[in-house]
Amino acid sequence: MNGTLIPHTPIAVDFWSLRRAGSARLFFLSHMHSDHTVGLSSTWARPLYCSPITAHLLHRHLQVSKQWIRALEVGESHVLPLDEIGQETMTVTLIDANHCPGSVMFLFEGYFGTILYTGDFRYTPSMLKEPALSVGKQIHTLYLDNTNCNPAHVLPSRQEAAQQIIHLIRKYPQHHIKIGLYSLGKESLLEKLALEFRTWVVLSPRRLELVQLLGLADVFTVDERAGRIHAVDHTEICHSAMLHWNQTHPTIAILPTSRKIRSPHPDVHIIPYSDHSSYPELRAFVAGLRPCQVVPIISRQPCGNYFQDSLSPRLPVPLIPDSVQQYMSASRKASVFWLLERRPRKPRIPGVVFESPEKSADRDTKKHKKENLFSWPGDLEKLSLCPCPLQAKKQLLPDFGCKEWDEPVSFCESQEVVTALTSPLGFSVQLKSTDEECISPETTEEIGLKSTLISRDDGSPDLGNQDAQVNQDVPLSHSSKAIPVLATESGDLALKYLLTPVNFFQAGFSSRSFDLQVEQFHKLLLKHKPESAT
Repeated sequence: MNGTLIPHTPIAVDFWSLRRAGSARLFFLSHMHSDHTVGLSSTWARPLYCSPITAHLLHRHLQVSKQWIRALEVGESHVLPLDEIGQETMTVTLIDANHCPGSVMFLFEGYFGTILYTGDFRYTPSMLKEPALSVGKQIHTLYLDNTNCNPAHVLPSRQEAAQQIIHLIRKYPQHHIKIGLYSLGKESLLEKLALEFRTWVVLSPRRLELVQLLGLADVFTVDERAGRIHAVDHTEICHSAMLHWNQTHPTIAILPTSRKIRSPHPDVHIIPYSDHSSYPELRAFVAGLRPCQVVPIISRQPCGNYFQDSLSPRLPVPLIPDSVQQYMSASRKASVFWLLERRPRKPRIPGVVFESPEKSADRDTKKHKKENLFSWPGDLEKLSLCPCPLQAKKQLLPDFGCKEWDEPVSFCESQEVVTALTSPLGFSVQLKSTDEECISPETTEEIGLKSTLISRDDGSPDLGNQDAQVNQDVPLSHSSKAIPVLATESGDLALKYLLTPVNFFQAGFSSRSFDLQVEQFHKLLLKHKPESAT
């Protein structure tokens, strides 16, 4: 991309990346070649200044809206504001760049001094006679087209190169001529060839529209059989195309370019016809202007010290007026908001609910309970009968297979209802506790059937009549050894469920699988039944 953000100013030339444009507010387009329009498209929504021909091509080919295009007449001076209140202004003058249709140089004059931006240009001595340059103005900064800025790269003038092409075509009077061009430029060369050989020049419909806009001679057509000179895209000139063309009619191809490329076929001829200034022409141009500094437009190809003997003394960096600084700062903020508006919004996924931190914590607790519900203890002996009070984590349904406990709290310290446990068969049972009550880890919790866990003073369990003791509050002694009543001695399946620790169940989704797990648990309890309970 050949574009520039001019420092200490809100000016950008051939620069179309708003993300990197920073404080630029005034955008200028030198010409319509693709390497100078990178990033410029139909979505552009900022004022853009250019020549009338470029304005037409910009809207016609890139579909940029006319409301953003500001066409400025070539050779005239135009005053543009540099802030919101009109306190600071600058003058911009467009000068023909002699490069391609619509190409111009920009001469900026303001608080920053005088800046000349050449864009792509081919020097002619008449340029130094332009009114905007001939009054002895001091050019502080010259942005120079350095495409051919190489003393070893010798180029003929365009008139000399055109004569080379004419001489070549005369060698092949019976051949068709294919001239490879870019989409824009060298239309005057085609006109000269048509008049020289008195033949039609065949163009594409798009290029024909352009030459009609330029007001060139009526020597162009879209009928491929009308003339022997055909203008084609430069990418069409290749080995396979040459073989195809020569099968139907003898053909030669000409590539008018200053680039050093290799001919793809013996009948493809490279002629150094260039629309960029040669090194001697650049030297003459800089010597005539005597700027304070030269800045190459193509940064990867520096000019070195080629023009040191033609420069004037450097001047200090100008101060940016406060109103312009505010103008540039507002542009930086506007660029960010503009990019955010253009950024495609992702569709919101249905069903997503944003919860408060409190709800999120509750949701995590429920998730942890669910994980504990389906955990499977690897060793049933970890559920051994333990006389010590149950110490629980923060959640009310802890993982009894875990060896560590956070914040030890005995359930027997509360007189309130602890929780309600829903059994796998849907039984809702409340857990109660008193100062005297405590729960043994082997039965997970003391569920409302407290009489099933009665301990005698002598340490032996009193099984008693289970049905008669349901929902009776009988305290357990801290010193007694609590032993659960084995549910296998009762045929009540519901009772077996209630006496089975919830963390024993695996993730099964049928009543039969739960029944099997309950039976397995109580068989294991019978297997490890203490002698005192027999």
